[in-house]
Amino acid sequence: MKTVLLLIHADPGQESRLQAALDLTRALRGHLSCLDVTSPLQVMGDFYNTAGNLMILEEEREREAHNRAAIETRLAHEDVPWDWTDITGEIAHSVVDKARLADIVVTSRLLDTALLPDMRDITGRIVTQTRKPVLAVPQAMTRFAATGRALIAWDGSRTATEAMRAAIPLLALASDVRLFAVDDGRRTLSLSEAAAYLSRHDIHGSVQSVRDGIHAADRLIQAECEAWHADYVVMGAYGHGRLSEAVFGGVTRRMLSDSRLPLLLGH
Repeated sequence: MKTVLLLIHADPGQESRLQAALDLTRALRGHLSCLDVTSPLQVMGDFYNTAGNLMILEEEREREAHNRAAIETRLAHEDVPWDWTDITGEIAHSVVDKARLADIVVTSRLLDTALLPDMRDITGRIVTQTRKPVLAVPQAMTRFAATGRALIAWDGSRTATEAMRAAIPLLALASDVRLFAVDDGRRTLSLSEAAAYLSRHDIHGSVQSVRDGIHAADRLIQAECEAWHADYVVMGAYGHGRLSEAVFGGVTRRMLSDSRLPLLLGH
């Protein structure tokens, strides 16, 4: 896990993404790859003509140019190697295309102070289409504690397994690791099997399982994070599919909406 792909876009979540990517790249002794996406508004109806749309696109390009200048000035004083790519297009599609030669992608969970861009949807599409681990950070986050405490939300599913496997290089840096499961009797792989796998990578964490048929799993995960003082969560994403979660709700969707901690998502 050496190449960290960072979404650059002038929205309220950019600062937390940048700080998380810098902290992550330092911890991994890796390389930061910045992707600056100019995303034109998709205007429907006849109110704007082609000339109007071109004017909006030009304004967006100017804003991103100023954004690039400010961030490159900051990066020049950081102790990480980096490169920069500019692209015009839809955000998720642009990131998915660029992520082919990345090891991990840094994006945002649902933004707290803006409706657009819809980072919950963008992150969901990235994690399901790239099959790369995605670090989705809250807008208010000021640092990513790569060497802190990692909680693995375990349900024995294929997505949880892939998330844990992808996170091994980062989990190896953690000061403490906990495997946490809500016991509903449906796990195909047990906590002990997951713990044994981690131990072969010299990661020796604690295990915790709770039985609860009342509260939603995401509420129990967040309560455990708070009680255990976790710094980030590793979890499988969209185990029942994005369409199913969009219609019926789901753990991934609610965590991307509410989690106060960074989420390392795998699919």
